[in-house]
Amino acid sequence: MQSTDLGNKESGKIWHRKPSPATHDGIIVNIVHSTSEYHPKVLRFLSVAFDGSGDSFIAGDHLGNIYTFDLHGNRFNLVQRTAQACTALAFNLRRKSEFLVALADYSIKCFDTVTKELVSCMRGHESSVCSISVHASGRYAITTSSDTAQLWDLDTFQRKRKLNILQSVGIQKVFFLPLSNIILSCFKDNSIFAWECDTLLCKYQLPAPPEGSSMLYKVFAVTRDGRMLAVGGKSNHLHLWCLEATQLFRIIQMPTKVRAVRHLEFLPDSFDAGSNQVLGVLSQDGIMRFVNIQTCKLLFEIGSIEEGISLSVISPHGRYIASIMENGSLNVYSVQALTQEINKPPPPLFKVIEDLPSSSSNLKMKIMPGRVQQSARCKESKIQTRILKQDLTSNLENKENKLSEGLSRKRLQILLKGYGEYPTKYRMFIWRSLLQLPENHATFSSLMDKGTHVAYLNLQRKYPIKSRKLLRVLQRTLSVLAHWSTIFGEIPYLPLLAFPFVKLFQNNQLICFEVIATLIINWCQHWFEYFPNPPINILSMIENVLAFRDKELLQHFIDRNITSQLYAWPLLETVFSEVLTREEWLRLFDNVFSNHPSFLLLTVVAYNTCSRVPLLSCTLKDDFEYFFHHRNNLDIKVVIREVYHLMETTPADIHPNSMLDAFAALTKGQYPIFNQYPKFIVDYQTQERERIRNDELDFLRERLAAVKRELKIKEICLQDAARRRLLKVQQDQCEMELRRLEDEIKRKVQMRDQEIVATTNDLEMRQLELESQKRLYEKNLTERQDTVAKEIREDAEAYRQKMAVEDHMFQELLESSQMRSMEARRVTEDNLAKAKQACLKADWQIQALQRQKCDDLQRSQGYHEVATLLRKNRRREIEILNAMMEEEARKWKEAEEKQFHLQSEKKASALSDASRRWFLKQETSAALERGDSLSEDVPWFQREDMASTHLSQTSQLNDVPEMDPSTQIFSSKKTKEWNHTDYDLLKKVRNLRERLTAQARNRCEPPHLLVT
Repeated sequence: MQSTDLGNKESGKIWHRKPSPATHDGIIVNIVHSTSEYHPKVLRFLSVAFDGSGDSFIAGDHLGNIYTFDLHGNRFNLVQRTAQACTALAFNLRRKSEFLVALADYSIKCFDTVTKELVSCMRGHESSVCSISVHASGRYAITTSSDTAQLWDLDTFQRKRKLNILQSVGIQKVFFLPLSNIILSCFKDNSIFAWECDTLLCKYQLPAPPEGSSMLYKVFAVTRDGRMLAVGGKSNHLHLWCLEATQLFRIIQMPTKVRAVRHLEFLPDSFDAGSNQVLGVLSQDGIMRFVNIQTCKLLFEIGSIEEGISLSVISPHGRYIASIMENGSLNVYSVQALTQEINKPPPPLFKVIEDLPSSSSNLKMKIMPGRVQQSARCKESKIQTRILKQDLTSNLENKENKLSEGLSRKRLQILLKGYGEYPTKYRMFIWRSLLQLPENHATFSSLMDKGTHVAYLNLQRKYPIKSRKLLRVLQRTLSVLAHWSTIFGEIPYLPLLAFPFVKLFQNNQLICFEVIATLIINWCQHWFEYFPNPPINILSMIENVLAFRDKELLQHFIDRNITSQLYAWPLLETVFSEVLTREEWLRLFDNVFSNHPSFLLLTVVAYNTCSRVPLLSCTLKDDFEYFFHHRNNLDIKVVIREVYHLMETTPADIHPNSMLDAFAALTKGQYPIFNQYPKFIVDYQTQERERIRNDELDFLRERLAAVKRELKIKEICLQDAARRRLLKVQQDQCEMELRRLEDEIKRKVQMRDQEIVATTNDLEMRQLELESQKRLYEKNLTERQDTVAKEIREDAEAYRQKMAVEDHMFQELLESSQMRSMEARRVTEDNLAKAKQACLKADWQIQALQRQKCDDLQRSQGYHEVATLLRKNRRREIEILNAMMEEEARKWKEAEEKQFHLQSEKKASALSDASRRWFLKQETSAALERGDSLSEDVPWFQREDMASTHLSQTSQLNDVPEMDPSTQIFSSKKTKEWNHTDYDLLKKVRNLRERLTAQARNRCEPPHLLVT
């Protein structure tokens, strides 16, 4: 078993080596869809559906990925990603590349597998859609949910009808019957109704199940011919309904291990004509069992308890089974491999080893299952009889390749008279045995190699058959017949005669040709002797038999001027295919091929006599023509019985049996020569057709030459027109390009104007911001200056108070010592005054120098700062604020340093004051001591000098507060200088902005356009 992982691939091969499925499981390939993420997981398939050919199917997973799988071409393709779970699929639409998908959002969408595009979306359901059924024509579709069913027109994708029911009842399934125009609706209360699709009138209702049955119907399956309905539910019983008789005709009991049925599907067979005999039953244990509904025997199984199946779909031709497993993977099974052991043609019941003696007529045998009971006489006569166990479960895929040599025409006729028809499953096999087909493959291949005959090149125009395959097979079969005998290329009704056989044997063209050839040689004897007229001799036979059987009807035909070409020839040239259904036609030809060739002619008489009542009521020729070209309400069993009655009661002189040869099979190796026709007429028609064909060819050549000339003229005209259109287009393109350039220039000019306006506004806003920042800075600076001046005044006041205290102390000292040293003080006052004057002069010079030095330092620092700011402004205008912030930080730092210097000065001043007080105290005490001594020893002028010295020191102490106003003047002067510096800086910034704006405007000036 091969396994394929789709992964993230959008296309690829399904298998990489030729599959060889095993007999025990029959699996061709196992398909898995897993993701390649960090934590890989398997995407579960939910729905699967085959197309009409049966070689391709479509599958969708729970994430909405829809893939197509071509089993014939070994390819898969990702056709759509719907991103929603798929609840139902349908792939058998009229347009073969389209499919329907029902999604989790209750919508139904139609996609194309070739273009991968959405064709249409249909909405209307209010719950999840569980099934989609498509009409046999592909024009209509029925979608079913739990609460409603809706009929859609797939040509317009519009809702045509809607089935509404009571919520308490509920819908199980609504679907089309195959090959019919009937809709079957199944409800949860076990009621089943049949409706006409066009009128939606109730055609019939199936009766209720038997009273003893408690099973609720849940799953349904219909045979391909639409005649049988299989129903299952939560039980191990299956109910088989005959839809034609509207009655339950069989109940099948499954094994006890089956407790519920989850899905039913009939297995098609190429030779059962749609009446499928094998039913697939999927039970609750995940195993699908295939049983024969006639013999109730189990044929084979797929799936197991470990690897259970959740859903299975069988291809229309019955070759493949696609099953969705419970683990989410997809298995494709080969039916041929599963039925390899039982796929054999049925052997005969008995094989005679030696002939019986004449006295063996008294031998009686009773067939028992697997045993034969014989009389004692049989044992004594040493007759050996062996029973070959009949395999009733055979699949007939290879029945056309194997023939049984033990079938007896008499036994088949007995079987046919007993049942009225051959078993559907073995009908094609019996026909081949009855007609003794030689299967000349080499001869048939040589005829096929000659290609399509000239007479049937345009067959589709006269016979527009919907199926391309069927049309192609019909064309090939008619061409082989025409190559075999010339007359078959001239007969206009040959497609009508061959069509039912082509449709029946379209999968085996060799058998189809040999069946038609055998029919023509035996049952169409003397048909072509009066060509191109109908076979008057054959029609005369039919008229004679009709005159013998029903003179009144024949007289009615004569009175209404109705000849045998109207009431007999339409039935013969179409071999009853226009007036009979498929099942009736097959039943009829079971009897035709089992009897003498005259049986077909008597069938025409029997059809007329059995329809005498409606025919006698017809008076117009159009009514007769309609009657013999359309189906009528006639029981074919009655017609066949009438034919057998005519075979036995017709006199020998008018019986067709005496005028027609017995059955003669085709020769083996080479097909016989067929020349039973007027050769000169056929040759003449062939020559005339060839002449007409040559004339037509000559006319076509002339016409072709004329058309070529016309085309040449038209080509020249078209070239001129195209040249003119090209020039006009080029001119229009140039004009459009010019307009585009003008629009582009206008747009750029407008953009530049807008940029200039925006730049101007931005500059103005920045200027306003700078002015506001300036005012804020000036305000802050004023507040700081006021604070500093206040602190200075407070310090000066404190210093003044301190000096006042010291002066007071010193005055007290002086007053205390004045009385004692009045004379000495006068002497020293002059010296003190001179010393004071010298000290003051030196102090003022020192202060002036210090003031000039500080001014120079501050001026140089200001120059450097302004130069730095100017360089920064020239580099980037946006860094002005940062520069000011840095300058502010630097000023703060400088203020902190000056504050620190001031504190240190204050500390030094305090130390000097302390030392001075200590010095004054020491000097005072020393002066007092010396005063006492001087008052006694020093002359009076020295005392005056001492007094002047003391006075100078006192005046020096008193002059210290007088320096405070100068300090205040320096502080105010410094503030004015800083204000003037800031003003100059802002003025320079403003000038810089104006220069930048002017440069921007000069760059944005629009270029002067050169007008030509």
